[in-house]
Amino acid sequence: MKLSIIIVNYNVMHFLEQCIVSVNKATVNISSEIFVVDNNSPDESVEMVKNKFPDITLIHNTENVGFSKANNQAIEISKGEYVLLLNPDTVVEEDTFENCIKFMDANPNGGGLGVKMIDGNGKFLPESKRGLPTPAVSFYKIFGLSKIFPKSETFAKYHLGYLEEDETNEIEVLSGAFMWMRKSVLDEVGYLDEDFFMYGEDIDLSYRITQAGHKNYYLPSVKIIHYKGESTKKGNINYVFVFYNAMIIFSKKHFAKKAKTFSFFINIAIYIRAFLAILFRFTSKIKLLLIDISLIAISLGSLNYLKPYVGFPNRIELTTNFGILNIVVVFGAFLIGIFFSGGYSRSISLKKTILGVAIGSCLLFSFNLGFPESSSFSNKYLLSIIGVILILIPVNRLFLDYFDRIKLRREKIKTTIIAGSNDFIEKIKKDIQQGQSKVKILALKENNIINNADSKKYIGKLYQLPDLISIYNINEVIFSSKDINYKDMITEMNLSKNKHVDYKISLNSDMIIGSQTIENYN
Repeated sequence: MKLSIIIVNYNVMHFLEQCIVSVNKATVNISSEIFVVDNNSPDESVEMVKNKFPDITLIHNTENVGFSKANNQAIEISKGEYVLLLNPDTVVEEDTFENCIKFMDANPNGGGLGVKMIDGNGKFLPESKRGLPTPAVSFYKIFGLSKIFPKSETFAKYHLGYLEEDETNEIEVLSGAFMWMRKSVLDEVGYLDEDFFMYGEDIDLSYRITQAGHKNYYLPSVKIIHYKGESTKKGNINYVFVFYNAMIIFSKKHFAKKAKTFSFFINIAIYIRAFLAILFRFTSKIKLLLIDISLIAISLGSLNYLKPYVGFPNRIELTTNFGILNIVVVFGAFLIGIFFSGGYSRSISLKKTILGVAIGSCLLFSFNLGFPESSSFSNKYLLSIIGVILILIPVNRLFLDYFDRIKLRREKIKTTIIAGSNDFIEKIKKDIQQGQSKVKILALKENNIINNADSKKYIGKLYQLPDLISIYNINEVIFSSKDINYKDMITEMNLSKNKHVDYKISLNSDMIIGSQTIENYN
């Protein structure tokens, strides 16, 4: 037996099914066995595996025993030369395992292997390659130095940011989402440490592999989709506590002399990061509001300073009875106007923002009429304020959009590309249009061959997808797994690398799976 694949599942039935389908395609030419260990999922995962994949070895736990123990249950009875621990929310390419076997067979000093992982938007997941979280490395990560210096060999060791994502390299830590190891090495160093319930167990095992004299490698020529990457968890407060407590366990086990001091700093960091997680959630929802407040303040401050030099008197005097009220009115008028125009909605529109500034201008004129003549703004000053803000706020939106900090909605309707056979496209198109009135659907050929008749049906070939996404401002791409192989899907997703595009893959004839949604199409 060449390969044993172990998938630990908890309550992600549809992701699990998609994962198994991709794994089955990748093991056609390999002597292999597949284990699914279910940690007492409340959904119908167990029944699904029994009914749809009867050849799989299913271990059904009656309680959630954790990631480490569940994997160990299968490792103990596995027979493969290689063991792969694979997350259920992953999709592998058809030749993933063949390429991993070739690499490991050619590198007998390799104890473990990791691959390039991308998320559901095609973005590279930095946890694909990691360094050992020594107390110093952990300190740099926890206190943000790794973000400030992402390419530093000193500060960016946690995710090995100084190594190119597309170059094969020796690494220290494998990701538990795809952890390929020699069974002989596991028998030598031991299995997953069950003191780690979730997180940290992959770091611990990777470290023991290297301590025993074996090497861990990163092979980016092999790519997989990992829907629920670490980037989606960082804002979760429970993740902060569980993840950093796992680092404390690891430190106590392997760096005992420094563990006490390290634990002290880690515990401080846990509460700092938990506070920052709450703060980030709040500020992310009002960041545009805060930016606009800053821009209005800059506008008023600049005009207040320049007015004496441009020929009209300074009307904002904080020492007067109406000075502060004057300022409040300016802020209130524009912020209220933008709010009611929809300028702070989730779907950010430049038109709505400009309309909001226009409404704010009208409100400002109206409010200004209520002030005594001695304390009101002159028309010249009002026009100055409006002119500056009318330029600053929309230009700022364009600036944020250009640097990918926000996504401006340039289309009034959602734009979707459906890639697959004509029958698949027509079926999905019909179902989408029945449920959504404002949607523009474009058809993409499932391969790279187009004849004269095809040119009337399709906007382009599969390999042109990254360019088409940019040209048509695409929001969503739906792939037919029946017509397009996983390798081609993952390749195009990786080339696109657009966090604003939601990629979805058909699981069967009536279900589409994306990173955030699972949809039924009848």
